Amino acid sequence: MTRRLTACAVLLTLVASLAACDLSALDTPAPADATTPSPLPSPIPSFVRPTPTPQPTFLAYVVRRGDTLSSIAARFSTTAQSLAYWNRATHPSLDPDSSRYDPNTIKVGWTLVLIPHDVVDPENLPPPSTSPAPATTPATTPAGGPSQSPGA
Repeated sequence: MTRRLTACAVLLTLVASLAACDLSALDTPAPADATTPSPLPSPIPSFVRPTPTPQPTFLAYVVRRGDTLSSIAARFSTTAQSLAYWNRATHPSLDPDSSRYDPNTIKVGWTLVLIPHDVVDPENLPPPSTSPAPATTPATTPAGGPSQSPGA
């Protein structure tokens, strides 16, 4: 019997506590009128600058026996004049302004830099650069063969 009285007292206390609570905060708001559209947030202007287009990456090609500027140029879809232009600072025999100019002379083991599928415009040549040589990546044959190395 004491247990029942204790349980009833607890239950009455709980009911009294709930009755004293402010339940108005639990009321749900009336549904919005379906014909009134909700306002859209205004767009925030974007001040992000566009990403610059990266410059082409030079490839490094090591000259092998039997190579000519023309054969290397054909392999990488460029011109012999472009190869000479890109490599004139490293190999004076490829520089038309040098007293040692001889574009038909290239040597096995020379590393030539080039940009595949790109041709230098002889009418709009940029001035010679005094900056360090551009970063290069080893060249592979267009068919995906092994990379070129000295003595190959």
